[in-house]
Amino acid sequence: MSSQVRLRLLPSARCLFDQPVQVKVEGLRSSQVVTMRARSMDEKGVVFSSSATYRADGSGKVDLLRDPSLSGSYVGVEPMGLLWSLKADALHKYFFKNNALQPHVVKFSVHEEDREDRMLAEVTNERLLIGNGVSRVPVKGRNFQGVLFTPSGDGPFPAVLDLSTFASEKRASLLSNKGFVVLAVPVYSDHPDNVKQTNLDHFKEAVDFLQQQPKVGSKGVGIISRSKGADIALSLAAFVPGIEAVVWINGCSSIVGVPVYYKNRQILSTLPFDFNKVIRTESGASIIRYGLEDAVTEKNKGSLVPIEQAKGHFLFIASGDDLNCDSKAYMDEMAERLKHHGKENFETVCYPEAGHLLEPPYGPYCPSALHGLIRFPVLWGGEPRAHAAAEVHMWKKMQDFLRTHLKCDAA
Repeated sequence: MSSQVRLRLLPSARCLFDQPVQVKVEGLRSSQVVTMRARSMDEKGVVFSSSATYRADGSGKVDLLRDPSLSGSYVGVEPMGLLWSLKADALHKYFFKNNALQPHVVKFSVHEEDREDRMLAEVTNERLLIGNGVSRVPVKGRNFQGVLFTPSGDGPFPAVLDLSTFASEKRASLLSNKGFVVLAVPVYSDHPDNVKQTNLDHFKEAVDFLQQQPKVGSKGVGIISRSKGADIALSLAAFVPGIEAVVWINGCSSIVGVPVYYKNRQILSTLPFDFNKVIRTESGASIIRYGLEDAVTEKNKGSLVPIEQAKGHFLFIASGDDLNCDSKAYMDEMAERLKHHGKENFETVCYPEAGHLLEPPYGPYCPSALHGLIRFPVLWGGEPRAHAAAEVHMWKKMQDFLRTHLKCDAA
């Protein structure tokens, strides 16, 4: 290491996962070309790395907020590029970070140009998922299990149910840092092959549990959902009272997978999937976007969620390059249907170049990974830079929407 070269993360090397940092290097030679690197390991032990080449200015400084990458994992001015471009050596790897108690640890380093063995400086960035004073409590109800995150302070706070396809705490814990009581509940707590039906009553139990929390002040509950969680969120809004706001991200307007039951009777059938329409690619990952049948045909209308009977508000978010499903078409269909019924209780947002896996910002972009339900690798879609920008925009948009529609009475 070079004693005069300094690598700094501003405002601090310790921050929340969804906060940007300014990466600066000082003490280089005038116009020196260096390679910046980032490296992190996920919870499964898979190493992800990125690199970019920069030229110092006349005073020997590099500032990622200002300076363009000349080559590497990305080019151009991308202040957080080293984070979103983190990538595993092996194909089809998703950066697995679900435990809220463990920070996302990233090592940033600066090296002589294209010389990994010649490190000039290094700094560790601890990106926390759970902020000061936020409590995390595992919860087991009669028919649901999840994790409850509660902000510090007396409240009252708005209540949000975070529906993820499989157990994950990342989005819920980060949202709780912003002043929401959030209950993270997976759609599948058992292996999907063992699940023959979805019981909406189980999720209603989770909604009721949330409303009973002492720090909750909103008269209703909000829901955040993506993919499989999104059609369950629509069903709750349509059939269960007390759902005031639903964030639907890259899902379907119909039920996918298994039929939905409520109060001991089937209320929704499933939209069939045609595996003959799966497109195999040379990478070994498939495009499954075209597999689902048309939701609005007569034979499939029993799978369409009747959101027109919902009392709450919707924020529909779709990616134009979602290769998992045609989420933009489903969003447009729902918007048209609500308009047809004289409803104005919705907003739509489309990110034309983003892919399926829209998540809280500044995590590694994932182009392809093993699909948890169909058990083979799929392409998720998205242009990395545009996808990363969409995540930043969406994260704020979502919070603003939930705050608007989950008003709390003053304590």
